[in-house]
Amino acid sequence: MSEARSVTSHISIHHLFRYLLRWIPLAGLTGVMAGSASALLLWSLNVATAIRESHRWLIALLPVAGLAVGLMYRYLGTSVEAGNNLILDEVHDPRRTIPVRMTPLILIGTFITHLFGGSAGREGTAIQTGASLADQLARPFRLSAEERRVLLMCGISAGFASVFGTPLAGAIFGLEVLMVGSVSYGALVPCIVAAFAGDLTTRAWHVTHTVYRVSAVPQISARGVLLAAVAGAAFGLVAMAFAHTVHAIAARCKAWIAYAPLRPFLGGALVAAAVFAFGTTKYIGLGIPGILASFDGQQPAYDWAAKFLFTVVTLGAGFKGGEVTPLFFIGATLGNALAYVLPLPPSLLAGMGFVAVFAGAANTPVASTLMAVELFGAEAGAYAGIACVFSYLFSGNSGIYRSQRAGIAKVANEEAMDEDSLALEAKDTVSRKLHS
Repeated sequence: MSEARSVTSHISIHHLFRYLLRWIPLAGLTGVMAGSASALLLWSLNVATAIRESHRWLIALLPVAGLAVGLMYRYLGTSVEAGNNLILDEVHDPRRTIPVRMTPLILIGTFITHLFGGSAGREGTAIQTGASLADQLARPFRLSAEERRVLLMCGISAGFASVFGTPLAGAIFGLEVLMVGSVSYGALVPCIVAAFAGDLTTRAWHVTHTVYRVSAVPQISARGVLLAAVAGAAFGLVAMAFAHTVHAIAARCKAWIAYAPLRPFLGGALVAAAVFAFGTTKYIGLGIPGILASFDGQQPAYDWAAKFLFTVVTLGAGFKGGEVTPLFFIGATLGNALAYVLPLPPSLLAGMGFVAVFAGAANTPVASTLMAVELFGAEAGAYAGIACVFSYLFSGNSGIYRSQRAGIAKVANEEAMDEDSLALEAKDTVSRKLHS
């Protein structure tokens, strides 16, 4: 028996080293490519924002910019237009290599969106560049379908980690975003390596990330936990409303406007008109100044609603970018507004909302909690973690990613528990047979 155990241990170590020798270089290379693409993205968005704010008349051309983006994807990018959903579909059911043209198309489309005043983010772009570049390694390294799934997950993790400067959150996001309520840790090591490599690469290009500071964190108490849960529920309801609204606008645009390039043209006209009507550029672009302001003091209570509307029209009409940074704005300003009625510091509520609305909209409470710890520190992260969990519970069964699959129910009932028990019994039976 001891001899058998020795052989098993020897084989396990042998396979472990083979696994690490194969995946550390692959995941590291994926991280370098994704981090370099994110560095280019962040630099380009800084340039676009600076030019737009210096020449605000460019916003009047947003409809023309939308038409240009629509035409670009109609004639050059039909196969990659699904964006993040295409990547998630390929992770679930690997079929064909993602065309490398996804990377330049999404970078150009996102740059145009921000240059002319659309309200969008950058996470979608980083995920698409990271995953599409990573997928080009599958053929030369002769990866199987299952190995290609892991490689795509590495690309997602590296893109997310490098664009926000949060490698732990990025690593878990690449695992957690695939299926609601279920996380498979089979790709944990490659995703960790890719995420840290991506973040370090972006920093090596001397591209910096915005620093957010929670200035006041009360000691954890029963009252504080309860208030964090209440805030989390509010964040989750807004996250659910955001996901439903952006999907509904996209569906209506497709139903009413047959010619796809006209959708961002008309959406751009609405956004541009609203910008000039409001007389401010606070609610377009990434909205970083608005997010920072929500950490520094009380802001107008309607800020989150304004950003909500600008963003759902921009993205629903077909402009390119991402949802997450606008969700950070919506969450931070909503948290700031909740400080009018909840006895918690505005900066803490802003930090909680920053990650919790995203947690609910993307169904990623663990990654969002880790992001809070990485950005705000452990003490604020504890409050944010509570808010993320309750936001996740209250955000409904859908999210911003349509190709995200349903795993385990958010709220366990007897039927779901019976199914989970059967699944665990089946796994246990298989495990016993393998060991025997």
